[in-house]
Amino acid sequence: MAGTIKRGVSLYSYQNETFQGKMSLEDCIRISAELGAKGIEIIGEQSFWGWPECGVAQDDVDNWHRLIEKYGCTPVSHDFMLDYKRYKGREMPFDEQVASVRKDIDFGARLGMKYIRALVSIAPEVLVAAAPYAEEKGIKILIEVHAPLHFDHPWIIRHAEAFEKFGSDALGFLPDMGMFVFAFPTVWKEKFMRMGVPKTIADYVEKAYEDRVLSEYVILNVQQMGGTGPSIAMAETLRHNAAFEPKRMLDYMHRIHNIHGKFYHMNEDYVEPSIPYDEIVKVLQQGGYQGYICSEYEGNRWIEDAEEPDSVEQVRRQQVMLARLLGEETVPTLATPVAA
Repeated sequence: MAGTIKRGVSLYSYQNETFQGKMSLEDCIRISAELGAKGIEIIGEQSFWGWPECGVAQDDVDNWHRLIEKYGCTPVSHDFMLDYKRYKGREMPFDEQVASVRKDIDFGARLGMKYIRALVSIAPEVLVAAAPYAEEKGIKILIEVHAPLHFDHPWIIRHAEAFEKFGSDALGFLPDMGMFVFAFPTVWKEKFMRMGVPKTIADYVEKAYEDRVLSEYVILNVQQMGGTGPSIAMAETLRHNAAFEPKRMLDYMHRIHNIHGKFYHMNEDYVEPSIPYDEIVKVLQQGGYQGYICSEYEGNRWIEDAEEPDSVEQVRRQQVMLARLLGEETVPTLATPVAA
C-alpha cells in the first residue's frame, strides 16, 4: 500500500505569513511543491481577495492555474463557509443556503478542484439538495468531521444516513485529524501558563486529559482548586477536544476523499506528540485510502504571543514525518527560502 496516499498542504497552514504579506500565493504553492506536497488546498477568503462577497477576476483564476502548472501541483479542495446566520434574528432561508453552496461549487470548478469542504455545521439536507449540481460540475462536497464531533456523533450519523439514502457519489467526508488528540498539546499548556494558569492547575488539566476524565468534572475541580479565568478556559478545552478512535474511519472510507492533517507542533524529531500519526496512517492504508493528507498547521495561534511562528518549518517537519510513514525514500527538503 506504500505510495498510494499522497501528500498535500492546506494553504491555511501559512495564514500568519500570508496575512503579514511575507508570503504570496506563489510562495505558498512553490514551497509546498518543493516539499513534495503537490496537493494544494485553499480557503477562498485567504487566497483570493474579496471572495466570497465579490467575484474573483478571471486574471486571478488564470494566475492560479499558471502557478499550479508551473510547480507541477494538483488542485485538491476549496474549503468554503456558509454564512447561514448572516440575517439578524433568523436563519438564512433554505433556498439561499443551497444557492450559496452552488456558488462555491462554481468557484471550485473554476479552480480545477475535485472537492469542496463543507463546514460541519451545514445541514445534510442543504448538501443533498446541492449534490446534483455538484455532479454536473464534477465536484464532490465533503462535510468536515471536526472535533468535538466524530464518526459516532448523531450529527455525523445523520449526514451519513442522508448521503446513503440519496445515493450520490458527490457527497462525502473530510476527516480532520484533530479528532485524534491523544495527549494535551504542549503548546496549549504553555500558552495557558503564560496567561496566568498556575502550574499545579495546568499539570492537573494535562493529566486529566490523559486519563480521559469527564470535562465537567475537570472544570468543577479546577474551580475548587481556585482556578478562574484562564484556568477555567484551559479546563474547557476538554469539552472541544478528545481522543476518538482512528479505526472508526474504516466504516466510512468509501466516502472519505480528503484528509486534514491537523497538527499543533512538530518537534525536532519530526513527531507530533499529541496526535498518533503512525496509527492514523496505518488505518488509512488498511482502508485503501488513496487521496491526500493535507498539512493543516494550527499551532501558530498558540505561540504568536511569545514568538514569531515559522509555519514553513512546521509544515516541512510534518511533511518529513508523513513521507517516512508512507514509506517514501526521498526526504522532503526546502530548496529556496521565503523571500524577505
